[in-house]
Amino acid sequence: MTLILASTSPYRARLLQRLQVPFTCESPHTDETPVPGEPPKELALRLSLAKARAVATRNPGAWVIGSDQVATLDNQIMGKPGNHENATQQLRASSGKEVRFYTGVALVGGPKMQEWFHVEHFSVYFQSLSDSAIEHYLLLEQPYDCAGSFKCEGLGVVLFSSLQGEDPTGLEGLPLIAVTRLLREAGIDPLLY
Repeated sequence: MTLILASTSPYRARLLQRLQVPFTCESPHTDETPVPGEPPKELALRLSLAKARAVATRNPGAWVIGSDQVATLDNQIMGKPGNHENATQQLRASSGKEVRFYTGVALVGGPKMQEWFHVEHFSVYFQSLSDSAIEHYLLLEQPYDCAGSFKCEGLGVVLFSSLQGEDPTGLEGLPLIAVTRLLREAGIDPLLY
């Protein structure tokens, strides 16, 4: 059996490695543009399925995991900042507030191109952040490729007052509890793989 992660994200690959199952990675080459008015949960699910389907179509019979994460602040989608200035603005806006994350995961493939999927919700509550704290954090960690402008698995944890959710790996970008459940629903036990 072949298992493929439809992603080039080193973060997602490191997460999936925790399950100790052999897999390869392949770029899905999908358009990630939100549909106007699309709710964040539906966007995360749609993109997860699109990524998994794209790679499964190119690899008949393989099982493919697709995932996508959408972060929101005040019901507005927050993208990856891309640079220091945008990250500063995101963290200033998040100071003292809740940022919600919707992480979609889909398992697609097998001989009958079956599909299973899930969206994990996770909330991050930020402390009140000073400009100097934001600047110092960004210079140390440079999380410019991360939605929300932080790395929760690193120093970003010092920015939070609390977290709320069932699976912290969902906040990191791939909810492993859900991945394990989807694999088992497809008849694949990660402990026996």
